Amino acid sequence: MGALRMVTRSLTRHYSKKNSVPFKLHHQYQNLRTLILEPLSSESVQVRRLSDADSGIVEVNLHRPETKNAIGNEMLRGLRHTFETLEMDDEANVVMISSSVPKAFCAGADLKERKEMIASEVQFFVNSLRSTFALLEALRVPTIAVIEGAALGGGLEMALSCDLRICGENAVLGLPETGLAIIPGAGGTQRLPRLVGKAVAKELIFTGRRIKAKEAMSIGLANYTVPAGEARPKALEIAREINSKGPIAIRMAKKAINEGIEVDLQAALDLEEECYEQLLNTKDRLEGLAAFAEKRKPRYRGE
Repeated sequence: MGALRMVTRSLTRHYSKKNSVPFKLHHQYQNLRTLILEPLSSESVQVRRLSDADSGIVEVNLHRPETKNAIGNEMLRGLRHTFETLEMDDEANVVMISSSVPKAFCAGADLKERKEMIASEVQFFVNSLRSTFALLEALRVPTIAVIEGAALGGGLEMALSCDLRICGENAVLGLPETGLAIIPGAGGTQRLPRLVGKAVAKELIFTGRRIKAKEAMSIGLANYTVPAGEARPKALEIAREINSKGPIAIRMAKKAINEGIEVDLQAALDLEEECYEQLLNTKDRLEGLAAFAEKRKPRYRGE
């Protein structure tokens, strides 16, 4: 219940600061009420908030062992609800997405469920998956995919929607959809070329070739490759580094990079200026200067 109260306070602050139109407030209050009443974790998507010195780090754990974390309707609902809630949680500073299933990050869409769908249902599912990963990508805080084992199809598309990807040496990554006479439909055709370049992305998508962790790192798909079983400790190390920085600054840095890369340089520089200006009057900026002068670690509060 303590975590629930924390989310409730964050959501209330979020809405009270950002909305003033009565109808919009009523509609968003209903969404707020729904998010509060529903549990943050589902059976296949489990959320754990770290505590003490790691407070601010949230781990989203995929847990559907019978399908190697293949994404079915229930898991998709759990992912969407989790990302919607985290977006409005002012206490979250960094999110790790990992798996409790050995040798599997996420095997992609649940093809057994897919086989029972008619074409319109498939389209609805894929559109929902695409919009859910867009929510993940748009989270204000940094996100880290912790990849051990297979990250295929929609599993890789989920990892592509994260800011950073840490791979164990046993990781296998690929977009095999063309082998099923379809294409990656949850962002893979757009995010992969933006990350590794158009020519490399075309080769991987046209052939459906699976690559190992070291190759993923060599082409810029993975940030780090570590021995098998050590992806989570490495991701946690990075998450702790991020968590120690000014949280508002981290959010503004992500906004400046993500939005700036999509526009021309002058517009991007103007955006950088806007983001910087939002930090000038924060208590955290003054705390950073004071800590530097006093030769101590800063105590940032996101204010």
